Amino acid sequence: MKIIKLNAIDSTNSFLKELAQNSTLENFTVVSTENQTNGRGQLNSKWLSEPHKNLTFSIFIRFSSLEINHKKYLNFAISLAILEVLLDEKLSKLFIKWPNDIMSVNKKICGILIENSIKGSKIKSSIVGIGLNVNQVTFRNSLKNVTSLKNETQKEYDLDVLLKKIITKIKEKTTLLNLKKFNILEKEYLNVLYKKNIPTMFKNNENVLFIGKIYGISKIGNLLIQLENDEIKEFGIKEISFA
Repeated sequence: MKIIKLNAIDSTNSFLKELAQNSTLENFTVVSTENQTNGRGQLNSKWLSEPHKNLTFSIFIRFSSLEINHKKYLNFAISLAILEVLLDEKLSKLFIKWPNDIMSVNKKICGILIENSIKGSKIKSSIVGIGLNVNQVTFRNSLKNVTSLKNETQKEYDLDVLLKKIITKIKEKTTLLNLKKFNILEKEYLNVLYKKNIPTMFKNNENVLFIGKIYGISKIGNLLIQLENDEIKEFGIKEISFA
């Protein structure tokens, strides 16, 4: 496990991506920073983090035979790894909000951004960016429904120790990908999927509100929602949001 620590960087994903393009990286190389100035999240959103209080890092993972049509299982493996570490830290009522936000009750505690390098029909490697709120206790007013480990447990955490726990767990979970234990990952993910089988208000990409229940995840990783007329409809990441 190689960990590169930086005092400040705009984006650990961007830094690691450039590093991977210009050199041969050891598998599970990690770039971590105490101050990420331009962190990125899903759909070009920004990840805001108080310096020296949280974990903001990226991991380079190389694969030998992961098919592109199995990429949803990579998402399952990463999000489950983080959720399990948080469970070990005695956080309760943890869920994964599709596709891969980690929620403590109804508040976001962790965001994940996965960027894949594709060759033919296979994922050659992935850069997994993770932002985990750890010791930060106050957040901007614009950041609604956000929490941290310290807010939930009233404990201060050693960031280095927590980082190593997460990397170890990610190694463990991604081993299931190499062994093609996809059914295990899917079952575990669906067991902790946020709002599954609960009537919930959604908004589509035309800003139309509707009520439905999360039914599951499609073969390509889209969200399956059971509508009020019992129809099962599939939505991609840009087509739906929680209202």
